[in-house]
Amino acid sequence: MIKRNPLILGNKSLEDITNDICALIEEVPGQKFLGLLLSAKTLMLFYLAVMGTIVAKGMGLMGVNSPVGWGTDIITFVFWIGIGHAGTLISAILFLFRQKWRTSIARTAEAMTVFAVMTAGLFPVLHTGRPWLAYWLLPYPNQRGPLWVNFRSPLLWDVFAVSTYATVSIVFWYVGLVPDLATVRDRAKNKVRKAIYGALSLGWRGTARNWNHYEMVYMLLAGLSTPLVLSVHSIVSFDFAVANLPGWHTTIFPPYFVAGAIFSGFGMVVTLMCILREVVPVFKDYITMDHMENMNKIIMATGMMVGYAYASEFFIAWYSGSIYEQYVFFNSRATGPLAWSYWTMIVCNVVIPQVFWFKKVRRSIPLMFVVSIFVNIGMWFERFVITVTSLTQDFLPASWGDFVFTFFDLGAIFGSFGMFFTLFLLYTRVFPAVSIAEVKPVLPVGRDGGQHGHH
Repeated sequence: MIKRNPLILGNKSLEDITNDICALIEEVPGQKFLGLLLSAKTLMLFYLAVMGTIVAKGMGLMGVNSPVGWGTDIITFVFWIGIGHAGTLISAILFLFRQKWRTSIARTAEAMTVFAVMTAGLFPVLHTGRPWLAYWLLPYPNQRGPLWVNFRSPLLWDVFAVSTYATVSIVFWYVGLVPDLATVRDRAKNKVRKAIYGALSLGWRGTARNWNHYEMVYMLLAGLSTPLVLSVHSIVSFDFAVANLPGWHTTIFPPYFVAGAIFSGFGMVVTLMCILREVVPVFKDYITMDHMENMNKIIMATGMMVGYAYASEFFIAWYSGSIYEQYVFFNSRATGPLAWSYWTMIVCNVVIPQVFWFKKVRRSIPLMFVVSIFVNIGMWFERFVITVTSLTQDFLPASWGDFVFTFFDLGAIFGSFGMFFTLFLLYTRVFPAVSIAEVKPVLPVGRDGGQHGHH
């Protein structure tokens, strides 16, 4: 029997766990937390102002032009959808594989998924230039004659994939919350608070029958959301792959996008966990170094998969004998005017995560925080490289043109982080950020650190 490190430190009792996790909801948060929330809210207000100006004045404020018809909006949309992948993966797939270490981080990862998908959804709607007509994307029977949506359009597949993914993620997250909401309800001193959490906890009483139903539903939802992890980003990749454009029209896109999504998603989970451990010191006992190290190993593994995909793209471009494919990869991406973005992507996604081969780095909070930031910068640039380098130079040299960032592009990119972090920080104040019901069963037996035989 291998002696594993305990998943929860600090020799906790069951009561300690409930008190620790509920503290962030029941007490006034510290200065660090309030400072973070204020910064995130300021950035979010700036984001709303930028978005409002673009809607009022038109898409011309952003850098999109002819031939680059897809710019920041589509790039950032794919980026945020990718970030949403780790949550469902940690929760559903690791749950089905009975990985005990997921318990402390699953709740926060699921919340991250929900907020990332919410952030992502705004971008394609904004990109249409007429967000007030967004409901035209929904295939509802209408009175406008035979004006149905075009079911052959990949952008419509996105509407279905992303809305399904968002719905299942929210339901999965909420079902997991129910037993903990009942705990908060039972501890509430204030009548209003008791009523709100009482309504949210759906009459949970903690009986054997409740638990039986809960575990069955949770298992079914985990099984449902697992294929979604693979399908959503595959469909997002079809936005590119079904276009007859050199550099896009490849069959490697679906698996390559999914690996990249898991990669960037775990990068964001590590970023959030480092912040959460710093802002709420008691969480260091629940989100331990072992949790962080496991996530860093996944980042390193998926980073190598993504690196393999980059290399195979060059090989296929050379092997295909197509001068257009070769031009895109060898001239546009690796050596052209936008080569800086390509090499930024390679350094951030392939080179920097290699430091996780060393155990010291995998277990150092400042270093993993820096690496996780680089991973997300690199993954944004990956989407930039795919979208922009193929479009700037098309088949007709007379129509070549560059993509130039404007203030509004940068406002949309950075502002979206304000929205994401505001939602995330508010969530940690309203809901238990670590699952009380899932953490208790992985406590060491007898509180003396002696583990379960089968743990």
